[in-house]
Amino acid sequence: MRTTIAAAALCVLGLGPGLSTGASAQELLGSYIADIGPADLRNSQGVRLWAPWQILRQDRANFHRFGLRDAGDEWDPFFADPGRRATMERMIQRGWIDPEAARAIVRGGVRVYVAVYSYGAQGEMVTVDVWR
Repeated sequence: MRTTIAAAALCVLGLGPGLSTGASAQELLGSYIADIGPADLRNSQGVRLWAPWQILRQDRANFHRFGLRDAGDEWDPFFADPGRRATMERMIQRGWIDPEAARAIVRGGVRVYVAVYSYGAQGEMVTVDVWR
């Protein structure tokens, strides 16, 4: 419910980090809440990840591919596709990640709100905030 309210508020107000308010404004494709747990901090070979986008990508791989889900993880309409997960770093670079969220993701044990925006159906950018 909070996800829907937050996403609707961003869309209605045309606000949010990295969003423009003109006619070419980004369109919200979807959003989700994710708990970053211990399994998300390591890749499939067990190597510790140190970049927030790597951890977010692993969280989505754990959720969609491996069925490893933390209690607060939500389904998302975008990152079930491995090719789309591979673009997450670029999408975060084009979007915005709250500095507090970036640090907390690397530590683990945090709940984040991730929103995917685009001009079309492909997904152009991601914003990431700590969920409170």
